[in-house]
Amino acid sequence: MEQGSRPIPPGLREADKQTNSPLEPPATPKPPKVDPKKLQEEADELAKLSAAVPPQVAQVTQGQLPKDLSDQLKRIEKLAKHLRGEIYP
Repeated sequence: MEQGSRPIPPGLREADKQTNSPLEPPATPKPPKVDPKKLQEEADELAKLSAAVPPQVAQVTQGQLPKDLSDQLKRIEKLAKHLRGEIYP
């Protein structure tokens, strides 16, 4: 039997009609409300934490490992990701 002569399963033509029908336009997302005070507080904290990193890295180059450096770097990353998400959703 040839491949082209197989019977089309019931419902397949109807499914094709549905999948080829025009789609509804995508919903326009509402811009999220940004709390400027919270953003400023997070930006200030990010600046403060970032300013503390270079002296700690200098300690690392001298063979000393500050105990809170890892936590500070994680917090910097978290703040930066959150700020970016709030500003550029």
